[in-house]
Amino acid sequence: MTSPVGFTLVQLRYFLVAAERGSMTEASAELHIAQSAVSAAIDNLERDLQVQLFIRRRGRGLTLTPTGERLRQQARDLLARAREVEREAQGNGGIISGPVAVGCFVTLAPSYLPPLFSECTRRYPGIEIDVREGETDQLVHALAAGRIDFALTYGLGLAAEPALRSETIARAPAYVIVSTDHPLAGQGSVELAELSTEPLVLLDLPHSRDYFRSLVAATGTAPDVRYRTQSYETVRSLVARGLGFSVLNQRPATSQTYGGGEVAELELRDGSPALEVKIASVEGMTQSPRARAVMGLLREIAAGSLDD
Repeated sequence: MTSPVGFTLVQLRYFLVAAERGSMTEASAELHIAQSAVSAAIDNLERDLQVQLFIRRRGRGLTLTPTGERLRQQARDLLARAREVEREAQGNGGIISGPVAVGCFVTLAPSYLPPLFSECTRRYPGIEIDVREGETDQLVHALAAGRIDFALTYGLGLAAEPALRSETIARAPAYVIVSTDHPLAGQGSVELAELSTEPLVLLDLPHSRDYFRSLVAATGTAPDVRYRTQSYETVRSLVARGLGFSVLNQRPATSQTYGGGEVAELELRDGSPALEVKIASVEGMTQSPRARAVMGLLREIAAGSLDD
């Protein structure tokens, strides 16, 4: 016989809303109950668990303690599982529904999110996908804080995060773009050494910038970074105007840019390492059926195996 649990799902729900809102007052408004009921439930939860979950400062709202941060993710998982148990008991076990919070690396979003939303709507109309776009460090932080279920990102920077597990679903080889009137535009392929004297337009995102610079540096020359931007499409527009070349990984479906120009794509003959596209999540975290369903769709998109 199992030992009784000293807290309730209601306490966890009130705690989770208060943690997300950062205020007892806002939590009570969202839950449509008295603020005293929220405060009492959280006080009782802290007493039952014998821990402090919040730091309370007058006029500054609620701040989670490290223990509270850990409980927030555990509470989300437990409440999600409780809803699944309820649906199973009511005979709705075959219906996958509910929210899934997905982090996505900014340059992967245009290629992966439209087919993901389209296919998810077709197959799992009850799933609500909430996407947070960012670069690697932002996504890692969101995973650690429990704000997203998993992240779609490049492998850059993940090796230093032992608390995460990751699965490679695709590989994105590096390639070069030049303007369509560049002397090398019609070659189809190039070695980076052929461009070593030309200015580099750098996609200036954390980890990405070091990767791109290292590819050029491997030719034995220091990259001449003339322009830098955090916008993938701005890089392409600058190159289309003949302001330099760039090295990228993600390939859009068109050679046209937002600025109205065009770029030519050239394969790399240098044997440069491809970037791995990964699904990353917190080690030891059990994903809900809906999160697993969304992960499965991303694998199909990466493999190009979605039904027409």
